[in-house]
Amino acid sequence: MTQSDSLTYDVVVIGAGPVGENVADRTRAAGLSTAIVESELVGGECSYWACMPSKALLRPVLARADARRLPGLAQSLQEPLDPRPVLSRRDEFTSHWKDDGQVQWVEGIGADLYRGQGRLAGPRTVEVAGPDGTRRTLTARHAVAVCTGSAAALPPLPGLAEVRPWTSREATSAERAPGRLIVVGGGVVAVEMATAWQALGSRVTMLVRGGLLGRMEPFAGELVAEGLAEAGVDIRTGVSVESVTRENGTVLAVTDTGDRLEADEILFATGRSPRTGDIGLDTVGLKPGSWLPVDDSLRVEGSDWLYAVGDVNHRALLTHQGKYQARIAGAAIAARASGVPILESDPWGAHAATADHDAVPQVVFTDPEAASVGLTLAEAEQAGHRVRAVDVPIAVAGSSLYGDGYKGRARMVVDLEDEIVRGVTFVGPGVGEMIHSATIAVAGRVPISRLWHAVPAYPTISEVWLRLLETYRDN
Repeated sequence: MTQSDSLTYDVVVIGAGPVGENVADRTRAAGLSTAIVESELVGGECSYWACMPSKALLRPVLARADARRLPGLAQSLQEPLDPRPVLSRRDEFTSHWKDDGQVQWVEGIGADLYRGQGRLAGPRTVEVAGPDGTRRTLTARHAVAVCTGSAAALPPLPGLAEVRPWTSREATSAERAPGRLIVVGGGVVAVEMATAWQALGSRVTMLVRGGLLGRMEPFAGELVAEGLAEAGVDIRTGVSVESVTRENGTVLAVTDTGDRLEADEILFATGRSPRTGDIGLDTVGLKPGSWLPVDDSLRVEGSDWLYAVGDVNHRALLTHQGKYQARIAGAAIAARASGVPILESDPWGAHAATADHDAVPQVVFTDPEAASVGLTLAEAEQAGHRVRAVDVPIAVAGSSLYGDGYKGRARMVVDLEDEIVRGVTFVGPGVGEMIHSATIAVAGRVPISRLWHAVPAYPTISEVWLRLLETYRDN
């Protein structure tokens, strides 16, 4: 039996991941009635198949690696990790793939949740096909925000679907470690999942067309590759997969170099695509399956009511950047709904996203960790900046205390005309917790002369800032 309802809200949000939740939070705080539509679990990719489960898997791996660098602990940590408690803790962080707590949060902010597939059906209109056969039409007085995120992109290999390959979802939610795992790709998902499953008992082989972490400074991928190799991962670069088959549970991958590799599972970590193929974009003159270009208020170009927030706009495919955009979009929607002009001169930048251009921080949770913000040297030069790279080893009192045999490297990209920092990259154990200081320097355009007076605490790894600044000053 099909029920059809028509309801009107100030704002309709398609997608209840962290991005959609934050848009709704801001519009509700501004007093706008808001509906959220979700086809899967409230909380989205990050909560159940990406950030939270992957970091829950990796934290014991990295903690053990750090402990093994310390006398008094190293000798007692030679046994392999027990995957059972690690996976159990992962399951707790995903709430066992139940979204009751997230639903309560949505209810708590006063938004209305509609479960089902949401599709645009013309300007300011969203049709929701519920799992029980109900159909509702939601009309937005002011704005519709598309916050549907992205999905793993698989290569066009014949018969790949029949192989049932892992994507990032299967890699973070697997119930046991496969005996042999092939990882195709060299980006963040690839290196993190290779780190996790190798430590949890899998024999991991990585097949990479280029190098690792190609969007970071070259030395980041090189040092992470060294760490993976030391952990036992077989890394094969400069190769592509030409065919994949599965027989009797065993995967056979054939490369362009003629190698034939067998495994129990194969993970394709080869990029992301926008989840916009089935949300009715054609009804508003947009191409289904496309990324949605937006202005700095996250409003879709050429529209006065449609917003695209998070991964779908392809500005910065990271949860923290999506949530940042969501705060901007929510404020912009509320301002326009109340007739308040969008002020470019607003010192808080409440209605314009700027940090997702040149000040995007990212941490790769491998051993060693890699953390970066802003532009790489090559990106800065391509953008026309006159820059200089300052490179130092992370060899300070804080790093030597952190663990015996600490190996790390830092780079600061300095704009020689404005004498500000355009980008920073740290690679080494524990550097993920340092990247916010670099983010402040880049986003705040802090002059090098002022950074000299930001004194790092002794003895911490942050002392590397002194080495970077000294090297820049003295050379």
